[in-house]
Amino acid sequence: MDGQRGKLGPFELGRVHNVDCMEAMALMPPGCVDAIITDPPYSSGGMYRADRAAGTQAKYQISHETNRTYAAFAGDNRDQRTFEKWCREWMAAALALTHDGSGLACFIDWRNICCVVDAMQVAGWVYRGITPWHKGTDQRPVKGWFRRNIEFICWGTSGPLLTGHRAEGACLDGMFFCRVDGAQKAHQTGKPLDLMKDVVSVRNEWRVVLDPFAGSGTTGMACASLGREFIGFEIDAGYCQIANERIEAIGRGITVAELEQGQETLF
Repeated sequence: MDGQRGKLGPFELGRVHNVDCMEAMALMPPGCVDAIITDPPYSSGGMYRADRAAGTQAKYQISHETNRTYAAFAGDNRDQRTFEKWCREWMAAALALTHDGSGLACFIDWRNICCVVDAMQVAGWVYRGITPWHKGTDQRPVKGWFRRNIEFICWGTSGPLLTGHRAEGACLDGMFFCRVDGAQKAHQTGKPLDLMKDVVSVRNEWRVVLDPFAGSGTTGMACASLGREFIGFEIDAGYCQIANERIEAIGRGITVAELEQGQETLF
C-alpha cells in the first residue's frame, strides 16, 4: 500500500472503481486482500430461460413493494452452465489476490446455489458451507407454497481456517436475520447495511475487503462503518457514482437515517 489513502496496485483504497473486475484483478498484487465479500449478478429470477433472460427490472423489482425505481444492471442473463463457468473465472482471479486464511463470501439464491458451490471449489477455494439470510416473515409470500424470503451466503477460504476452541472471536449464529428496508436501497438487489456489517465482521483478521461487484456500495459502507479497508469494482458508471457517494457519506459520519432522508439529493 502507498499514498495517503493507500493503493492496491493502481487502485485507490476506500473507493469503487468503474472497471470490469476481471481486468482490474489482473492488475492487483498477489496476497493483497483478506476477504472477498460480494453480491454478483445471480442470473436467476425465474424458472425458465426466458424468465432469466428478462431485464432486471422485471425480475427483481416488485412494484407493490416499492415506490422507487432503480437502474437496470448487466450480466444477469446467463444460463446455468455459463453462469457456473463465469463464477469459476472470477473466483479463481480473486483467489490469486489472497493469502492463507483469506475468505470468500458470495451471495446467491436457491436457483443457482449449486453453481456457486461447485464453481468455488473448481476455482480452488476450500468450501466452508452456507449461511442463510432470512429477510423477514412479511417478505415474498407465495400462496399454497413457501415464502421466498431466504437468500444464501456461500463461504470459502484460501487454505486452512482456524476455528473451534483455539480460535478468536464469538460462536456466531447459523443464520442472518435482517429485513429488507426499501428506504435504504439504491440498487434493485441492494443488501441491507446492517446485514453487510454483520458479514464483514465475521472474522476480525479480515481487514482488507474486496467487492468485485460493488453495485451501490453497501459492502464499502459496511467497511467504512467498521474501520476496515475496502476496494470495489463496478462495471456500471451510474452505480459506481452512487456507491462512492454513499461510502463517502458514511466516511463523513452521516448516519443511515440521514442517508435515507437525503438520498433523493445524494442519488
